Amino acid sequence: LTRLYGARGCRDVRISALARMTGGASKEQFVFTLEHAASAAPERLVLRMDPWMGIVETCRGREAQLLAAYAGVVPVPPLHAVDADGEHLGQPGLVTRFVAGVTAPSDVAAKAVTGVGIRFEHWTAKLAPQFVANLARIHALDWRCCDLSYFDAPAPGTTQAALRQVNWWSRVWRDDVVEREPLVTLVERWLRENAPVCANPVVVHGDYRIGNFMFTEPDGAFSAVLDWELAHLGDFHEDLAWSVQRLFGVPREDGELLISGLLPRDEFFAAYAEAAGVTVDLDIIRYYEILNAWKCIIINNAT
Repeated sequence: LTRLYGARGCRDVRISALARMTGGASKEQFVFTLEHAASAAPERLVLRMDPWMGIVETCRGREAQLLAAYAGVVPVPPLHAVDADGEHLGQPGLVTRFVAGVTAPSDVAAKAVTGVGIRFEHWTAKLAPQFVANLARIHALDWRCCDLSYFDAPAPGTTQAALRQVNWWSRVWRDDVVEREPLVTLVERWLRENAPVCANPVVVHGDYRIGNFMFTEPDGAFSAVLDWELAHLGDFHEDLAWSVQRLFGVPREDGELLISGLLPRDEFFAAYAEAAGVTVDLDIIRYYEILNAWKCIIINNAT
């Protein structure tokens, strides 16, 4: 960190109160305080850095560009510095300002790992509308007017959006597989043969779900949408299908599964369609549900 901020022109850099943060499954995260000769006051910051090996391999440069693009659009941790190639940190990383908030209510007892299993209970009425509205805002961004030079857009009106995801994750499977599984190959073939056309590529968050947003108490206002590392340009249905995975669902008292612990599946689709001004195609949702389940098998059984 001293090297990183020295390279940015800071003099008399002082790093203190450095501590590893808990949570997450794919990146090393640390909170620290930065002071330097030109700083008016100590700054509390968060370092998000690649480990030597992780559950997914992604690009900090891409993540940094998205944080910059979405500042003021949806709540995101303000970007402070980036070392996309790890020149100063030793491994690729980025630094954001520390954001106050929680991922789970402090007054609801529920154990959760990386967000899975959180119960929101009486907070749901405040959080569910924001969950939907922020996803619609993510997809509404005119990314062509932003600096997303790390990204390559699929051509509109083609199947490239889906097939690029299939290509990416099939490559990961081949690189990381421990034990061959014929079903993975069968599903890959089905995904290639049934890839849907994407008329209008958008920024897909890639991991929009329970545990990946923060809110403040007691007002319940979203303070940050987290974990942009899997984001890419593609079909908005992919994000919807990721959010509705049973893995991220929480059963209500009557047994109905709440999407990301917040609202029933049909209500989620209807609320999103209204907020985004689009029609949700359930056949395309089904395709991306299969793609996402296949992706999870690759992440968990190989990488």
